[in-house]
Amino acid sequence: MTEAAIRRTPGTPCWVSLMVHGLAATEEFYGALFGWEFQPGPQQLGPYVRGLLDGKAIAGIGQLPPDRQLPISWMTYLATDDADLTAETIRSCGGTVGVGPLDAAEAGRMAIAADPSGAVFGIWQAAAHIGTAVAGAHGTPVWNELITRETSSVGKFYETLFGYDVEEVVSADLDFMTLRLEDRPVASLRGVGRSLNRDLGSHWMTYFEVDDTDAAAGLVTELGGQVITPPHEGEDGRLATVADPEGAVFTIVRSATR
Repeated sequence: MTEAAIRRTPGTPCWVSLMVHGLAATEEFYGALFGWEFQPGPQQLGPYVRGLLDGKAIAGIGQLPPDRQLPISWMTYLATDDADLTAETIRSCGGTVGVGPLDAAEAGRMAIAADPSGAVFGIWQAAAHIGTAVAGAHGTPVWNELITRETSSVGKFYETLFGYDVEEVVSADLDFMTLRLEDRPVASLRGVGRSLNRDLGSHWMTYFEVDDTDAAAGLVTELGGQVITPPHEGEDGRLATVADPEGAVFTIVRSATR
């Protein structure tokens, strides 16, 4: 089966990308941390490479124009069968579309949007490029979670957009929502109230699988990044929140299921 023949259910996280100022230095960081190799990808938004494991695409990294002072952060892309229709729905549900929809050469059609809470995400209508082609190995995206002030209103936005089945956990100390498609969990929303990072605001967090959380956290520091939340045991494995040298925040996790 070719990559192009594989369809991802609309609403499934299918790709992650990062826009940075120093492309070469960023390649060096993630190459050392995750073992990625790099090859050029579509250049519609400027210089852009894909990180690969064993020749298979894992994630994208692009270079910002020198005059663009945007927050540096990983962005989650959600699969769609029709980027133009999804973009219209985003606008009608209170979100905004900042880029596109536009064609990324023969790879597919994309747009970059923000939900009503301000969290930026992408939508991806696959053609030649289906998105992340490897799951479960060291250096691959394993989960995507929206960190926001409270989940109820923004949860309705995503539910309307992609028809997720929503599983809520609301208690005095937890505001958490799992988004499910075809009876399997695909992403989550976590309401953190006043502890939401003021600089980041509402944002999608990418979780990357690692073989050893403690060793990977140590390597992040050696490579010029920083550890924000030290390695600790969570419900789904041992995890830590870290940032790369340009400040892009992500989570590393050794999944309990491995």
